[in-house]
Amino acid sequence: MSDYKVGIFGLGAMGFGMAGALRRAGLQTHGFDINADAVAKFKAEGGADGTLDKVAPTLDAAVIVVVNAAQTEGVLFGVNGIATKLAKGAAVISCATVAPDFARDMAKRCDHLGLHYLDAPVSGGTIKAGEGTLSILAAGAPAAFQKGGPALDAMSAKVFALGDEAGAGSSMKAVNQMLTGVQIAAMAEAITFGMTQGVEPAKFLEVITQCAGNSWALESRAPSIVNGDYRPLSAVDIWPKDLGIVLDIAKSAKFSAPITAAALQQYLAASGSGLGGEHDSAVAKVYARNAGLTLPGQD
Repeated sequence: MSDYKVGIFGLGAMGFGMAGALRRAGLQTHGFDINADAVAKFKAEGGADGTLDKVAPTLDAAVIVVVNAAQTEGVLFGVNGIATKLAKGAAVISCATVAPDFARDMAKRCDHLGLHYLDAPVSGGTIKAGEGTLSILAAGAPAAFQKGGPALDAMSAKVFALGDEAGAGSSMKAVNQMLTGVQIAAMAEAITFGMTQGVEPAKFLEVITQCAGNSWALESRAPSIVNGDYRPLSAVDIWPKDLGIVLDIAKSAKFSAPITAAALQQYLAASGSGLGGEHDSAVAKVYARNAGLTLPGQD
């Protein structure tokens, strides 16, 4: 096992997979989460032991995989935050979807403590997280890339180096989330529209994946609808947050994004209907309900 030590903060759907990829790459990996069961499960699978106060000063890199900016700031600078516990020269790899201005602020505050901050949101979903084949959209000083390199390599198939200044990674992630969120909603609209025309979801999936209307979102999410399987590998409630961030950035830039705004309303409708904890493909249930349709697996 490598002498390189990583702490991963957040062992949810993405973080748990990323922690496993780090461990399998031979890095000494410690997992931390407010969910004690997730921590116990990771330790049972080979995660390193140790309390936060003892482990933090020994870490080469801290990978933060939480839900949003508030949680990211809490991990770093909140009560029992790690920023003052890490040794100078450690890398902080921040993976949540956040606004670019927030990333720049975190980088500045970490720099004052002698820490190397990487604005490094990820793309690829839970399967690629577990495989260690994510795309990482990273920005930060060369020293941050160097110090965080072993962890980045273990978690990714591709690290996109987007510049020396934090914020660039989050800007690119916003672009990605705009497209992905819109495309999932568009897929849900198309698959249910097809049902009104006698096109069954399974046939939709078979045909459209071979046509110009195909997309990664369609290939990834339509099978869930076809199979009636809405286990939350990526939950509906992610999208009000992420598309909300996108639209906040767009507002600041005085940029009109009406298609994104329309998609956001569909996710809000799904969440408000009690579907927030289901797979994000469950946005199709909003369309189906409004059109009086019965999706596969529904009574």
